[in-house]
Amino acid sequence: MGQQGADFSFMLVADDYAMSPSVSRGIREALAAERLSGTGAMTNMPNWREAARALEADGLAAKAGVHLNLTCGPSATRMAALAPSGTLPPFRPVWKGGLTRSLPQKELVAEIKAQLDLFCDVLGRLPAFVDGHQHVQGLPQVRDTLLEELAKRGWQGKVWLRNSADRADVILRRGSEPVKAFSVALLSRGFAAAAGRAGFSTNRGFAGFSSFDPKADYGADFRRYLNAPGERHLVMCHPGYADEDLAKVDPNTLSRETELRFLLSPRFQDVLADAGGVLKPV
Repeated sequence: MGQQGADFSFMLVADDYAMSPSVSRGIREALAAERLSGTGAMTNMPNWREAARALEADGLAAKAGVHLNLTCGPSATRMAALAPSGTLPPFRPVWKGGLTRSLPQKELVAEIKAQLDLFCDVLGRLPAFVDGHQHVQGLPQVRDTLLEELAKRGWQGKVWLRNSADRADVILRRGSEPVKAFSVALLSRGFAAAAGRAGFSTNRGFAGFSSFDPKADYGADFRRYLNAPGERHLVMCHPGYADEDLAKVDPNTLSRETELRFLLSPRFQDVLADAGGVLKPV
């Protein structure tokens, strides 16, 4: 583990790029201001192609990865069993199915392939990393399917993967939404080991769990995310601007603006200096 009080590097990655135009715009502002290491893109969303062009225009495409999405917005493929209406289901049935390995396998394979292809085809490059919306990449069935597909593509050593778990003692030490952190750590158990066996590196250390309360002191929360940093520490965040398009697909709206204001403020640099943290690229 990193030493508190000594300089350490960490990655700060914004989730949900392309969830809506307003979220994408806010994330690009933070990337351009060098307040983020990178962002994970939801390539199944209608806004993806436009959002990808904006990343390219701003010279930010190298900072993007795939935010694998099985629980929000339209499916990228026809999923007669999992998404018969064309809209992906909420996270609870996906988590249950992924844990019990009862998700429709052929549909899962096709959707993962399609979302990866949409990234590569639109941006003309490999993603820097792959993670998952609502941490679906950690579910055993999704994990194994994803790792098999990435290995088939020969992406070992070219793409790293997010491990959404951390150790119990550091989760308690941070004291930041510990119930959420423990729940995700349990569902992600074995992810890092499986990724390593398949030839993929992961982060070591993970934080960023939030109440998504727009009135909360996000700066104080962020300072806790930097406690007990791992050897390859990763912090997730969810900045952006709120608008009607966002409200249609996600309940966390104004909290994104709270996070973005903090990231773009002088206080962000003060918090990094206090913690001894230095941003590194994805």
